[in-house]
Formats: sequence, C-alpha cells, structure tokens
Amino acid sequence: MASVRARVVVHGLVQGVCFRAATRTAAARHGVSGWVRNRDDGAVEAVFEGPPEAVERMVDLCRRGPQKAWVERLERTSETPEGLAGFEIRN
Repeated sequence: MASVRARVVVHGLVQGVCFRAATRTAAARHGVSGWVRNRDDGAVEAVFEGPPEAVERMVDLCRRGPQKAWVERLERTSETPEGLAGFEIRN
C-alpha cells in the first residue's frame, strides 16, 4: 500500500500540555513516521507519513489534542512522502 504524507499546524492551547509526547506515542501505536515540534508562534506543527488510514487517525487525534489541550483550529496540507523512518520530537 502506498504511503501518504500530511503536514498539520495546530493552533490553540497546544504547548505545555504534552501535545508532542502524546503525538509521538500515538504515532508509534499507529505505525506512522514523521516528526512534531513547537513553533515560535505558539502552534504545534507535525508531519505524518504512512498508510492513508493511519495518517488520517493522526490528523484526527491532532484535531482533539491531549486532555489538557484546547485546539482552536488545524491547518492541513498534503505533501509528497519522503520515506521517513521513525517518529521524533524536534526542537
């Protein structure tokens, strides 16, 4: 099955609420590669690569965020997969 790639930027109360750690844990559970990072503007940005249904699950999880997060809006773009392996939290 072909991989897909999605980039999301999540706005709201998304920093300081374990958003990156929760995203990394979920990515491992769903077999999705990529990365997540805090942005200087207060948003969280993430890239997901993997099977289409697994990537969709990750995007849906970002729409809700972890328990203490409050997601105001999510921007999503589709990109060409790069063949990433593993999932990391970037600074």
